[in-house]
Amino acid sequence: MKPPVFEYHRPESLREALELLATLSDAKILAGGQSLMPMMNFRYVMPEHIIDINRLKELAEIKRVHDGIKFGAMARHDQAKKSEIVLEHCPLIAVGMEYVAHAQIRNRGTIGGSMAHLDPSAEWPALLAVHDATLHVQSSSGERDVPILEWSQGFMAPNLAEDEMLTDITVATWPARHVYGFAELARRKGDFALAGAAVLLDFDGEVISRAALALMGVEVGPVRMIDAENLLVGEMPSDELFREAAEHATVVAGIDDVHASASYRKKVAVVMAKRALEQASNRRKIRALAA
Repeated sequence: MKPPVFEYHRPESLREALELLATLSDAKILAGGQSLMPMMNFRYVMPEHIIDINRLKELAEIKRVHDGIKFGAMARHDQAKKSEIVLEHCPLIAVGMEYVAHAQIRNRGTIGGSMAHLDPSAEWPALLAVHDATLHVQSSSGERDVPILEWSQGFMAPNLAEDEMLTDITVATWPARHVYGFAELARRKGDFALAGAAVLLDFDGEVISRAALALMGVEVGPVRMIDAENLLVGEMPSDELFREAAEHATVVAGIDDVHASASYRKKVAVVMAKRALEQASNRRKIRALAA
């Protein structure tokens, strides 16, 4: 199928792109196009104007900043997967990129596009949730920052006004000694997950001193499991502890769709959360043996 008729715009600067958003009615941003173009082809969305921001190279950087790592909204999935900065400071994100669709999509798809599209089963929202990310939004009239857990306003509805654009995202980094885990279940490799979990753990000796656990695919946005995190902190890792923490996934309301029921998604989330916790713990054991 072909997309409906639209007027194409290709700004040369961020300022020009924001001015177009402010003045055009019914406009959509084109970044990687991996979600927008199929939706247009199927007439799920029919914008009158397309604003292609692929020339805005200033939005494609991944760089170290004093409080973490800043991802430009136009940075590609594969770029994040291979970035030395990400591998050193946020290795969980690099691992999570292995689960994003297929190589062709990772080469073109962007971080900002994923977060603006906000599919409940996408990897980026959960990966950003465990890193306490802040999303930076701009319009022609100003800027604002949105904490990751305030980003989702409903099903595929990000915290973005019609004249606003997501420009970059800052994630908080953890100490170099931290460990991590990521697990998801999909029908086929590269499909959107039915449910998944992302985990970060830090230790003080043998005891978990800090924990972050986020679920994907079970709600319209990422879910931070605060009660499970509180349960983990101050304890030594064990199969029983991880099982009890993972069971907290059952309290999430869950979403029903044609792919899976809410009850099934929650059951999968429990298993994925436990696997992610076990991965993190195993990484710590391997590191200790190698020391």
